[in-house]
Amino acid sequence: MGNITFTMIKPCAVSEEHTGEILSLINKDGFHFVAMKMLHISKSQAEKFYAVHSERPFYKDLVEFMSSGPIVAAILQKENAVVEFRKLIGNTNPAQADEGTIRKLFAKSVQENAVHGSDSDENAEIEASFFFSQIERFYK
Repeated sequence: MGNITFTMIKPCAVSEEHTGEILSLINKDGFHFVAMKMLHISKSQAEKFYAVHSERPFYKDLVEFMSSGPIVAAILQKENAVVEFRKLIGNTNPAQADEGTIRKLFAKSVQENAVHGSDSDENAEIEASFFFSQIERFYK
C-alpha cells in the first residue's frame, strides 16, 4: 500500500466553482497536499493521459471533456492513500455514490463526476509523474 494518490478536479467542478469545497473536504479527510496546480490540458495531453482507455467507446468524449476547460491536478499523501481517497470520492456513478462523498455532492453524471482518483498505487505514481516533476513535490 502506497502513501500517495493522484487527483484531478475536473472541468465541470472547476467551472461551477466547487474547487475550494472539494479541496477542503480532501484536507478535512487527513490528506496532505504534496503538489497542486491549475491548468488547461490540451486535447493531445488528454489523449496521452487517458491512453489506457483508447479502445473504449467513451474515450473520445472523455478526451473532449477533459480538455474543455481548466482542471486542478494534485498529488495527495496519506497512509493507504489510493484506497482512502477512493472512499472519499465515492462511486464513479454519482447516483450510486454514498452520501457525503465528493461525487455524491458535486458530480452531474458518470462522465462529469467532479474528480478523478487513481485506481492503484502504480497508476498513482504514473499519473502524478504525468503532471509533476520530483522537484514540484513536497512530501510531509
